[in-house]
Amino acid sequence: MAETASAVRVGIIGANGYSGIELLRTLSLHPHVHITYVAGSRDADGGLLAEQPFLRTLTAPAHTHDGASLAALKVQQFDPDVCAAACDVAFVGLPSGSAGQVAAALYERGLRVIDLSGDLRLPAEAYRTWYGRDPVPDAVLGAAVYGLTEWRRASIATAQLLSNPGCYATATLLALLPAVRAGLNRPGAPIVVDAKSGVSGAGRKAVQSNLLGELAENFYPYKVGRHQHTPEIEQMLDPDGGVRISLTTQLLPVARGILSACHVMLERPVTVEEVYQFYQDCYAAEPFVHVLPPGQVPQLKHVRGSNHCDIAIAVDERTGLLQVFSVIDNLQKGAAGQAVQNFNVMHGFAETEGLWAQPMYP
Repeated sequence: MAETASAVRVGIIGANGYSGIELLRTLSLHPHVHITYVAGSRDADGGLLAEQPFLRTLTAPAHTHDGASLAALKVQQFDPDVCAAACDVAFVGLPSGSAGQVAAALYERGLRVIDLSGDLRLPAEAYRTWYGRDPVPDAVLGAAVYGLTEWRRASIATAQLLSNPGCYATATLLALLPAVRAGLNRPGAPIVVDAKSGVSGAGRKAVQSNLLGELAENFYPYKVGRHQHTPEIEQMLDPDGGVRISLTTQLLPVARGILSACHVMLERPVTVEEVYQFYQDCYAAEPFVHVLPPGQVPQLKHVRGSNHCDIAIAVDERTGLLQVFSVIDNLQKGAAGQAVQNFNVMHGFAETEGLWAQPMYP
């Protein structure tokens, strides 16, 4: 049932980071949200506008739905008890390694929690292997629901603890799930994923390789063969471990966006028209996923700033290869936008609430 009697009290932890900033921007315009608590990943003694001055246009009373202004909010040092008293729902936008503990503490205090990190996405041993650190307790991992909205709605609707998917995982899974579920991929043949991201996916921390002088007019792969979104993608494609992917991630000299190019060896001959129609049927009712007609290709600028995902399909009949291309904004559909979409499902709101922004072009 939709909670329409009053706005949902929402807290954002990690409001200094790019995902946290995007959550602030998106939730500030949500008609059923009252932002009541904001915590930073570092100490802050100023108001919200001192930290994020570009939000000045969202500080009118109408944007908080209770007659208060966002300008009155202070960016606090995180305290789980203060957050629990102030909020019904908490979004955790901290880096992996610290986010899971925060999410667990709030979940244990009775809040509904949406965690944007990788800390709740994998079983304990897989997490140790791919993230190189100890996971949160098994009881917390067992309670977490993986939030790929288009494919997990029933579980998301009743979730108390939600693990928001990774950005590469979102782009890749939306591209591959219809083909794998239809059995189009050749058993035993790895799926090759060539994925490219804007630099905001690396977070806001100062890193030499992300500086303008290093990245401008440059382009290179990173974490070759060891990107932590690999097992996340594989377990969603086939929980029994029957599908393997070879994921290569590359860094583009742009701020936002992910393009995932997926190469699938076909189990049987199909035409591009057949696959296109199947994908169309699969995503026909989805407000944010768009399947482009054969011959068209997706572009980052066609989704930048929005929660949309564009998908295109090609079939190379000569080599028996299916190619699926998808693009998303890594901070929207790849992070904050999908988190808000999941929030809407969890509370019975229309999935598009707060997510009306159209892509920014050029």
